[in-house]
Amino acid sequence: MSDCLIIFTKNAELGKVKTRLAKSIGDEQALNVYSSLLKHTHAVTNELNCNKHLYYSERLEENDLWGGDYNCFVQEGSDLGTKMKNAFEHAFQQGHNKVLIIGSDCFDLSKAEIEQAFDLLDTSDFVIGPAKDGGYYLLGMNAENIYVFEDMQYSHADVAKQTIEKIQSNNHSYSLLKELNDIDTVEDLEKYPDFTELVNH
Repeated sequence: MSDCLIIFTKNAELGKVKTRLAKSIGDEQALNVYSSLLKHTHAVTNELNCNKHLYYSERLEENDLWGGDYNCFVQEGSDLGTKMKNAFEHAFQQGHNKVLIIGSDCFDLSKAEIEQAFDLLDTSDFVIGPAKDGGYYLLGMNAENIYVFEDMQYSHADVAKQTIEKIQSNNHSYSLLKELNDIDTVEDLEKYPDFTELVNH
């Protein structure tokens, strides 16, 4: 199977997930939000016809959602860019031709976006799913062009823009998916009443 989906997730621990959101709703509710987002990400990815590499932030977990078809690893590197670079290198070293990465905090993300992203890599070197906060909820490539992770700062409003500029300066092509919203703040959360109700029950 030539397609590989990398999923980056944090170990679900009180006080360590959704810290920006926790400032408004407290650590316990933030953990509930994150746990619900993990379930959503699992539901979206579970039936995809590709190899799946699940990367925990701290350590491997047992008896959680990610059994079965998910190959589980621990993120390696001192910063997000290095961690993503290492995960992509590993996937390409295993012989995959198209590799995507997603996080686990985009409630808008569906199976259709991921399948579209793999299809776009037939004709584009990169695919990017821009997030409304200026980052991206998905990044994919069809060759080991890991320069996109070098000399990058993350968690600011120009991440997607700077990534595109890197791609253009290296004369590679890219396609964009539709813009979606991550859930990082209470304002983000309030846009999803159905999700909020799910978290509270």
